[in-house]
Amino acid sequence: MVAVCAASRPAPPYRGGMSMGGPGHRGGGMGRPLDESAQRRLNAQAPPVANLGRRVVALFRPYLRRIAVTGVIVVASAAIAVVPPLVVQRIFDDALFPPDGGGPHLDLLVGLVVLMVALFLVAAGLGVIQTWLTSTVGNRVTGDLRVRLFEHLQAMELGFFTRTKTGVIQSRLQNDVGGVAGVLTNTVTTILGNAVTVVASLVAMLLIDWRLTLVAVVLMPGLVAVQRRVGQARARIAAQTQESLSELTSITQETLSVSGVLLSKSFNRQGAESARYRAENDNQVRLQVRRAMSGQGFFAVVQVLMASVPAVVYLVSGWLMQRPDGGTITAGTVVAFTTVQARLLGPLIGLMRVALDVQTSRALFARIFEYLDLQPVIEDAPDAIPVSRAPGPLGRVEFRDVVFRYPDSAPDARPTLRGISFTAEPGQHVAFVGPSGAGKTTVLYLAPRLYEVSGGQVLFAGEDVRRLTQESVIDNVGIVSQETYLFHATIRENLTYAKPDATDDEIVEACRAANIHHVISGFADGYDTVVGERGYRLSGGEKQRIAIARVLLKDPAVLLLDEATSALDTVSERVVQEALDTAARGRTTLSIAHRLSTVIAADTIHVVEAGRIVESGTHAELAAAGGLYAELAAQQLASSRILEEERAEPPADHPERRADRAPTDGPADSTAPAVLAPAEGALVGPFADGFVAAPPLVAGSAGPEPRPDGFGPDETR
Repeated sequence: MVAVCAASRPAPPYRGGMSMGGPGHRGGGMGRPLDESAQRRLNAQAPPVANLGRRVVALFRPYLRRIAVTGVIVVASAAIAVVPPLVVQRIFDDALFPPDGGGPHLDLLVGLVVLMVALFLVAAGLGVIQTWLTSTVGNRVTGDLRVRLFEHLQAMELGFFTRTKTGVIQSRLQNDVGGVAGVLTNTVTTILGNAVTVVASLVAMLLIDWRLTLVAVVLMPGLVAVQRRVGQARARIAAQTQESLSELTSITQETLSVSGVLLSKSFNRQGAESARYRAENDNQVRLQVRRAMSGQGFFAVVQVLMASVPAVVYLVSGWLMQRPDGGTITAGTVVAFTTVQARLLGPLIGLMRVALDVQTSRALFARIFEYLDLQPVIEDAPDAIPVSRAPGPLGRVEFRDVVFRYPDSAPDARPTLRGISFTAEPGQHVAFVGPSGAGKTTVLYLAPRLYEVSGGQVLFAGEDVRRLTQESVIDNVGIVSQETYLFHATIRENLTYAKPDATDDEIVEACRAANIHHVISGFADGYDTVVGERGYRLSGGEKQRIAIARVLLKDPAVLLLDEATSALDTVSERVVQEALDTAARGRTTLSIAHRLSTVIAADTIHVVEAGRIVESGTHAELAAAGGLYAELAAQQLASSRILEEERAEPPADHPERRADRAPTDGPADSTAPAVLAPAEGALVGPFADGFVAAPPLVAGSAGPEPRPDGFGPDETR
């Protein structure tokens, strides 16, 4: 099971799934959104879809037996459909107007009428069964395709999701698959049923009179040729429509998420977002109208021509009746022929329409198979072994001269990482610091093979991570990131995502260790409290501690901390850091921090700059070396002192100067030891050694005041 503590999308198909990122995700360009031209280049890189028709037909292979039964029913229904006109011919020529010139034969008439009613009843029953079979097969094929695409997308590497808009992925999965549902559901039976009806009708027409048949079908070859041209045009419009629909889905997903709404409201950009949506929606409306009208002129001409055929048949029949060599053409012949010909019109137009639909759906199928043809960059080697069979101790992580560049990087671009080498022994805390964009997050995500190295080796438990099964590696890794992802579900459901079979005692134990049990217990619904979209009903500290509890439930050997508390206020940070300290005990910990106070106690600190490790050592060694680490420490210390001086003595009329503060009756005790506390937003605990002297917390303090809504402590989001 994979511990998921920071996510925006599901990723490779490990049990429970694992994903990273989200709005504002960092890490050497991992979260860079693609502009429209870049997105088009990405789409252009997809391999062309080969053997499209054969692959679509293959989707029906699991349901061949049902399709065969459906085919028998369709053929039977089509055969039955051409019998009534022949019965009508006998009613006119034999029952009502017999050749002997006598009166109507009532017995024969009654028998023929009963036969017609029976045929209609049988046809209706077969139609119900046919509808059930076609609906079942079509919807199951659609469902299979949707699940297949979803599972394939989960198998894609993390980089695919950082390069592709979420809305585009959702559109392929929902709109494109939904767009072909009708074709998958009705095409087989429509083609088979209409084709059989057309053939049977033509045979019946030939049996009635071959000359009239030639008159009726003379226009068909030309109509088929025109229909192919119309279908090609509709396919192009369909592709444009789906691209526009993808963009609409992306705008909706980006703008109407909680984060998107907060962003647009905070910058007063609702009008601009509405204009962007309206413009794309207008484009979608225009394309839908074009799609709906495409081919309508063609079908109007077809219907007029086909509807005119009976008049031509009447004219030709009359002419033949007047000729000595015209043969025997009776009134029954004409009525039967025109009745069959009328039955030919619907199936013929139906075949033309379904042919257009199939041509149109090719664009949708191509988009679906385009994603199915994308090959994951990261896959298990044929001889991959589980971590349990690795030669080294569990929890050992080693980088050997690792080089990494992103797949979408320019060929001449500098690698994101170059020559990265270090070793983290089981139970050690190894920290990475450095400027933003230096590549620290990339290092963390290379450890469990969420990205593939471009050069060098990453070893996990003494074995090259590329020779280990991905699932077994992820089973031993837990990640806590700055961007905590919680589902719109209960706290219990979010926790058990890491361990579905976790008992209540295990859940409570993990939450106690994460310093969140007392908060959850204060909620009216306790562990059954729904946290809201992305956990927005909780504060930042509460969400982060639930994420830590989720990791503790998984109990991984290696813990990756990606600035897990950088977005929190000082009070929340202290509580969360205590939970992180608990989670890190006995585990190999790789952590990233901009605030150096969080990594002072690390066994080894690596300073990363421009994709290289430029310094390594303990806090004391690096501080004394006078390099980049010492420079960063000095900058943070200066900033912290300025902040403390500003906070030290607010003016008498300042709102923060509370009346209930106890006045001092004398000079402060200069001999009292100062308590080292971190700067605003810095971590504390075993990793911390503060940079700033600050007053201690008041003993016996009840902690943060409850929020007015009673939902939980008022921690800064």
